[in-house]
Amino acid sequence: MLEAIQLTKTFKNTQAVKGVNLYLEKGETVGLLGPNGAGKSTTISMLSSLVHPTSGDVLLKGESVKNQPKHLREILGVVPQEIAVFPDLTALENMSFFGQIYKLPKQGLKQRIEEMLTLVGLEKRQKEIVKTFSGGMKRRLNIAVALLHTPQILIMDEPTVGIDPQSRNYILETVKKLNEEKGMTVLYTSHYMEEVEFLCKRIYIMDRGEVIASGTKDEVKNILSSEHTIEVEVEKIMPDFMAKLDAIPAISSVTTTEEKIVLLAPKNINLLEDVFSAAKETACTLKGIQIKAPTLEDVFLHLTGRTLRD
Repeated sequence: MLEAIQLTKTFKNTQAVKGVNLYLEKGETVGLLGPNGAGKSTTISMLSSLVHPTSGDVLLKGESVKNQPKHLREILGVVPQEIAVFPDLTALENMSFFGQIYKLPKQGLKQRIEEMLTLVGLEKRQKEIVKTFSGGMKRRLNIAVALLHTPQILIMDEPTVGIDPQSRNYILETVKKLNEEKGMTVLYTSHYMEEVEFLCKRIYIMDRGEVIASGTKDEVKNILSSEHTIEVEVEKIMPDFMAKLDAIPAISSVTTTEEKIVLLAPKNINLLEDVFSAAKETACTLKGIQIKAPTLEDVFLHLTGRTLRD
């Protein structure tokens, strides 16, 4: 339905996006993952015709939209990373304003606004000024605005950043409902791997402006099918202990996430003795060790050397 072909974008001397290829099939939810600076938002801006690519093209149903974006904009809803509503207006006034911007017919607009505010759980707060809303409520209003004109494609750029767990869950359930019940095509970027696991059938992983892996969730996980993950929980992450682990030949990567050290190694090699030995030599206190099959997060760490939250 929507396809990027060899998209590139250069700002002065910095190439933010380097030959990205991706596609969205009608009715599917696709995840776009990557750390800050990976090029996700720039890619989304080009896909939604807000930024003109340096080279490459964007196709809607096989037709280029680079120079004629009108049809794409008519069927596209975008939820930007930064909240894009007017804080001094009420929720209802915001929806009415954007309804006029979309050139929606007055007949039926009131009902449509009511439906969208109900969908995002704001129907009882519609006459309140937006600047009094919590961050989660503002983001839910942002989603209602993006859905007002009944788009066929919805692009969401990290819509749950900095909000409370209740609003986050509400947003995730709303997106899932739109996809499964309305057949809406969704491109979803996030810093949270569990959100992508919950919502998306296919995944693209970006780093430093390039797509470095893509496929279904299982296909991406199979990148590490011959290896397992060892999570080492420590009292304090010590550089000497990290260096000792990094020097063990069988360990292919050593990364950290919060108070855990994540090791990647072949399944047929037992490294527990080496880990205990390294901890003893560096006086590092171990709190727990867990061996498990690689997750999407582990694949991401393996490919980029960074967690999504870096």
